[in-house]
Amino acid sequence: MLDVLSFEVLALLCLVAGLAGFVDAIAGGGGLLTIPALIWAGLPPVQALATNKLQGTFGTLSSSITFFRMGRIQLREISLAVVLTFIGSATGTVLVQYLPAGFLVNMIPWLLVLVAIYTVFSPRMGDEDRHQRIGRASFAFVVGFSVGFYDGFFGPGTGSFFGIAFVALLGYNLTRATAHAKVLNLTSNAASLLFFALGGKVLWSVGLVMGAGQMLGAWLGSHMVIRNGSRIVRPILFIVSVAMAIKVYVSS
Repeated sequence: MLDVLSFEVLALLCLVAGLAGFVDAIAGGGGLLTIPALIWAGLPPVQALATNKLQGTFGTLSSSITFFRMGRIQLREISLAVVLTFIGSATGTVLVQYLPAGFLVNMIPWLLVLVAIYTVFSPRMGDEDRHQRIGRASFAFVVGFSVGFYDGFFGPGTGSFFGIAFVALLGYNLTRATAHAKVLNLTSNAASLLFFALGGKVLWSVGLVMGAGQMLGAWLGSHMVIRNGSRIVRPILFIVSVAMAIKVYVSS
C-alpha cells in the first residue's frame, strides 16, 4: 500500500494525523479527522479503521507519557479500569466483525450532543477536583469495560467519553481527567490494534507514517492542556463533540 500512495498523499496523511493528535490529546475526537482522510486516500473501510488504531496508538502513547512525566497520572488509581478497558475493547473489536453497527450509529449523535451540553453547563468541569460519585471499582466495570467495548466496536469520541466520565463520576478536574483518559484510550487502542492485526487488517506502513505525525501533535496538545487547563479543554471538547455529532448524524 505504501507503494500505491504517492509521497504527497502520505505527507498529507501525516499532517492530518498531527492535527488529530493535537486535538485528541486535548479533548478526544481525533478519529473524526483521520478516518475520513484514510478513506479518502483509498483504504477500504475496515482497513481504514484498523490502520487508524495503529496511528492513534502512537498519539495516545505520546500524550500518556507526557502527562505521566509531568506527574498528572496515578496509575494505581486506574489499574482495574485499564484491565477492564482492555477486555472491553478486545471484545468489541472481535464482535464488530460479526454484528451490525447500525444501532450504535443512531445513538452516537445524541450521546455527543449530551457531552457538548454537559461541557457548557456543568460547573463541575473546571480546574478543581469535585465530589466522587462512585467507587473506582464500579467505575472500572461500568466505564472502563463499556467505553472500551465501544471503542473496539465503533470508536468516535472515545477520549471525550472517558474524560467526561472521570469528571462526572470520579470528580476529577479537567486536566486530571484528560490525563487519565489518555491512558484508558491508549489501552483501548492497543487492544483493538492487537485484534485487528491478528485479523490481518492493519496497513502498517501507512499507519507508521501517520504515527509520526500523531506523536508530535499529541506531545504539543498534552503540553497545552498542562499549561492552560480547563480554559483550553472546555471549548475544544465542546467543538469536537458538536462536530462529531453532526458528522455521524449526516453519515447515518
